[in-house]
Amino acid sequence: MSPRAVLVGPPGSGKSTIGTLLAEVLGVEFRDTDADVELKAGKPIGDIFLEEGEQHFRALEREAVREALAASEGVLALGGGAILAEETQELLAAHRVVYLEVSLGEAVKRVGLASARPLLVFNPRSQLRKLLEDRLPIYQRLAKITVVTTDRSEEEVVAELAAALAEPDEPAEET
Repeated sequence: MSPRAVLVGPPGSGKSTIGTLLAEVLGVEFRDTDADVELKAGKPIGDIFLEEGEQHFRALEREAVREALAASEGVLALGGGAILAEETQELLAAHRVVYLEVSLGEAVKRVGLASARPLLVFNPRSQLRKLLEDRLPIYQRLAKITVVTTDRSEEEVVAELAAALAEPDEPAEET
């Protein structure tokens, strides 16, 4: 069992929105590991950060990703920072990872400056810039498919992704 696509990208890249639409087009389920974490913890991610801290959240996130990768056959969206864990990076190597690329300006518009996202509470634009800079090399390295979402309609992005996913998966190069 393996997801058809695993969506990664920073906050505001469209993982949940594009993932839901792509799953509909492909006729498969959509699953979001952030929602899995909230369901298991019984509270929103912001509350987990506030009450138990980021380290606890990241442990829950690693577990949610591991379980979802093993159980999902549809479209799976990972939280923006899930790729930071080496364990998760290793697991993703065997999957069709799709990086949803977004510009800083577009991400800020989508997320909003009054964000309830825990890592963007203070100075969201600056924090988002830092997240993008820190995570970009990891997103790019893990991605088997990259799709730009900036200044594009959801339908355009989903159509490009559906076409890319219809192509046979390329075998990994040996190093």
